[in-house]
Formats: sequence, C-alpha cells, structure tokens
Amino acid sequence: MIDHHTALIYTMVLVSAADRDMSDAELGKIGEMVKYLPVFKDFDHNELTSAAQDCAELLTKDDGFEAALDLILAGLPEKLRETAYVLACDVAAADGKASNEELALVELIGERLEIEPLAAAAIERAARARHASV
Repeated sequence: MIDHHTALIYTMVLVSAADRDMSDAELGKIGEMVKYLPVFKDFDHNELTSAAQDCAELLTKDDGFEAALDLILAGLPEKLRETAYVLACDVAAADGKASNEELALVELIGERLEIEPLAAAAIERAARARHASV
C-alpha cells in the first residue's frame, strides 16, 4: 500500500508516461504541483524523484500498469479522488498536446476513481483552459 501523496504522484507519472514520452513540460508540471499544492504541504519534496522512479519501475513489470492503478485506488482517500483526476488532466494538458494514449488513460483513471461524468467534463475543460496559449 502507498500513502495518498505517493498515489497522487503515481497518477501523474502514469499519465505522463502513457505515450512513452515524459516531456519536460509534464515533468515540470508534476514538480510544480508537488511543490505548491496544499495537498502536498506535509510531503517531503525530496521524495518526489524516488516515488516517480518507483512508479516507473513498477510500469516495467508485466502487470505493472494494473498494479499501479490498484495502488492508486487503495492509497487515495475518497475525498482526494477528484484531486487525483485534476492532477491527471493537468499533466495531460501541460505540454499543450494531449496524446490519444494520455486521453484514454485519463478517461480510465476517471472511471476507476468513479469520477462523475459531469465533474470529469468540468475538470477536463478547466485543464484545457488553464493550459491554453495564443
């Protein structure tokens, strides 16, 4: 079992790695969110790299993807499930182009976390708006 901080980090790493291209923008967004969001206020920021590497290592195993999703679900209290979905959407939108793999994974994460469809649509739209450029 992992704690809620690690579950949130795993969620972000999964989305970033979905298209096998963890862009600098996505990695920067993950670091920024861990540094500034209130949910991470009691997280030792020096542990971010270790948690991300643990997730990446898990993903190399045959059942790693499902295992990571199971760990995320087990590690997240219900009240942080929408937070995890917000983070997933922000990572997908961070580099200005969400790949089909990232979009499919974000949708799967929403289903697994039981995010209501209207809430998911609002979160997705907000992420697109936050990361829009001219």
